[in-house]
Amino acid sequence: MHEDPDSGDLPVQQHSAEQATRRAEESTRQGCDGGWRSPLRLAVVDSTNRYLVDLARSGAPEGTAVLAEAQTAGRGRLGRRWLDAPGGSVLCSVLFRPQLALDRWHLLSWVVALAARDACADVAGVELRLKWPNDLQAGDRKVAGLLAEVASAPGDAGGPALVVGIGVNCNWPAGWPPPDDPDAADVALRATSLDRLAGLPVDRDAVADRMLDRIGQRYGVLQGSPGAAASLATEYRRNLATIGQAVRVDLAGETVTGDALDVDDEGHLLVNVGACIRTVAAGDVVHLR
Repeated sequence: MHEDPDSGDLPVQQHSAEQATRRAEESTRQGCDGGWRSPLRLAVVDSTNRYLVDLARSGAPEGTAVLAEAQTAGRGRLGRRWLDAPGGSVLCSVLFRPQLALDRWHLLSWVVALAARDACADVAGVELRLKWPNDLQAGDRKVAGLLAEVASAPGDAGGPALVVGIGVNCNWPAGWPPPDDPDAADVALRATSLDRLAGLPVDRDAVADRMLDRIGQRYGVLQGSPGAAASLATEYRRNLATIGQAVRVDLAGETVTGDALDVDDEGHLLVNVGACIRTVAAGDVVHLR
């Protein structure tokens, strides 16, 4: 839960789509994981997702990744602002061109979420749990969030493309979140950072590098093994704190309250509301104490 940060003295990085696509193609040719391990690095961008969606529509190859020092129009789900300390977060988007049915594309968000969890544990020694549909948390405090956007669906010109963006709070300076920001109180109450959990500064570049490395590895397994999707789903459910929780799900026009039972093969949350089992495709979830 985050917002667009003040860009401070950081210069806006300028790349044409053609230049960025050419660099991504060169990175991809360097090895099997190519672009996952050779991300485009920007000083300031409005949104890493917006930037990469544009590259995808210009033909950027699978494996293209973008990292930014700061965003001026960072977004979360439902158009919310993304608040991050400038230079203190991993702000990253990655491009997939999956050979998967559209109803399986949620698996790619799971790949990124689990890779981020790996990176936070390996680099910072912080074990996070997942919250449906798109957060990583320590207890009830958010540390990271994801946003997936379709750049082109199967059958579209140029082939299918999905961009998954993630922001990871790594190092929050003293006095952050800024008390003069209208969203600061909510952020201070509901979010935290890896350094505050670990009790020491966290190597943000190491978190990003490890995460991208694990994304490449996990995605390679998913693409290459017939049983990989089932194994990924099992791992996702095992790390999902939402299962077994009493939850409130805020939907358009109604609120659902009950016990979260499971996540089905399409990525939908199954909630026991007493009279029936509700299948929730999308919504804001609150874990009830």
